[in-house]
Amino acid sequence: MTDCGEDAKLEAKQASKEFKESENVAEKYSAMTGTKNSDVNMNVGELSAAFTAVPTHKSMKKQIQFANQEEKQEFSKFPTKTGRRSLSRSISQSSTDSYSSAASYTDSSDDETSPREKTQVNSKGSSDFCVKNIKQAEFGRREIEIAEQDMSALISLRKRAQGEKPLAGAKVVGCTHITAQTAVLIETLVALGAQCRWTACNIYSTQNEVAAALAESGVSVFAWKGESEDDFWWCIDRCVNMEGWQANMILDDGGDLTHWVYKKYPSVFKKVRGIVEESVTGVHRLYQLSKAGKLCVPAMNVNDSVTKQKFDNLYCCRESILDGLKRTTDVMFGGKQVVVCGYGEVGKGCCSALKALGAIVCVTEIDPICALQACMDGFRVVKLNEVVRQMDMVITCTGNKNVVTREHLDRMKNGCIVCNMGHSNTEIDVASLRTPELTWERVRSQVDHVIWPDGKRVILLAEGRLLNLSCSTVPSFVLSITATTQALALIELYNAPEGRYKQDVYLLPKKMDEYVASLHLPNFDAHLTELSDEQAKYMGLNKNGPFKPNYYRY
Repeated sequence: MTDCGEDAKLEAKQASKEFKESENVAEKYSAMTGTKNSDVNMNVGELSAAFTAVPTHKSMKKQIQFANQEEKQEFSKFPTKTGRRSLSRSISQSSTDSYSSAASYTDSSDDETSPREKTQVNSKGSSDFCVKNIKQAEFGRREIEIAEQDMSALISLRKRAQGEKPLAGAKVVGCTHITAQTAVLIETLVALGAQCRWTACNIYSTQNEVAAALAESGVSVFAWKGESEDDFWWCIDRCVNMEGWQANMILDDGGDLTHWVYKKYPSVFKKVRGIVEESVTGVHRLYQLSKAGKLCVPAMNVNDSVTKQKFDNLYCCRESILDGLKRTTDVMFGGKQVVVCGYGEVGKGCCSALKALGAIVCVTEIDPICALQACMDGFRVVKLNEVVRQMDMVITCTGNKNVVTREHLDRMKNGCIVCNMGHSNTEIDVASLRTPELTWERVRSQVDHVIWPDGKRVILLAEGRLLNLSCSTVPSFVLSITATTQALALIELYNAPEGRYKQDVYLLPKKMDEYVASLHLPNFDAHLTELSDEQAKYMGLNKNGPFKPNYYRY
């Protein structure tokens, strides 16, 4: 048997010869196209030298042998597996523009220590926060700056009102998704005079680097991606229960914060001047409290404002449903059988996007009006139990509970993708899947295979929680519309004279909805037509609006 080093030399020599031949071809190609060899990062000669420096042989499984010390030194220049990881990390750290929000969704941090067990301090010496890693603040600041570029209307509101400080004295406790977009909202509230303490409304949607940036700027934020249920409630409590600080405004998304304050801190709840709620689930809870006579503060229903319902719910979900599914499953939509449960604004957005990419979409509905809309838009309206066996994807967006039950899950075909686009995690009966006969297999972040005894696999995304904010990102521009609406609702409730709002749930005034829309029109270079005096008189309208009655359906 020949020496391993000699074989390596022979193979390297052969490789060098082949590359020289390739170089001749490359030169001919350059002559034809006018491309110079120097235009590429590494020419053929450099590649040949690199291959010569790395001898290979089939028998070299246990240990690589080198013909001489020179070859050994040359080989050692190439990083090992550990070295490649370090090199990759150093490149990522040195590239100031390469960090993106995707890091939030594939967090590769080696530190598994719970943030609750860490003692962290920001540059101002404050430790009144709890985030994954305060050292990520610089990356988070860049994320926020990117979001600001597409949230010009909210920034415009900030600049117009920060001199007046309409929220001076407001102590806002908030529970929303903590993303770059909501960070722009939080920092706007601070610029308008508010003191803010913040937590996350979803255990998977927090962008860790953004939370760190907020903590570094002085906002008391308690959130990190991948919280446990216990962590979730602990974070809410830390926001509310602060010695020497008592909230007088609540900004909620889902109703969990409102519920916690109402149950655990009734004295604080009674002194709150107003609640702003932006989700179907949270609004439903507020109406329940109001109906029972237990809502002792005025609340603003932002979810049903035109600027939230017709833009965030529709357009945001139309774009983010595809992003979430692609990132998690790499699925191709063309020809796939999909059922979307619910044809409200979220369902309309999802169906529109899926249909546009060639999916065969059907809809389930309880409301005959929404069902008729679906039919007129070209979708079959079906019952889930009639079609579940044939479906490749099942998507819920109803705001209800147990829309997809264990019976439905048992009947699904192998490889069916199941996910939720509603706020709450109650739409899919995930608890029924945590039984001994079923096996859970984590495939990647936010993607689980639930395996039946016969080998059938159902692909469950984000454990039944909100798909787009758990598994992807959402468009900054459309969230600017919602965030501006939320900021104005807080300003309205906080500054309203006593008696304007009673202990009930209110919709945003129509004039305010129109103002939010008008702030965003310059982004499209849109120019509104103005009514003449004669036209305004004929229609019975003020020339400056509002232009539609409260009962108008857009």
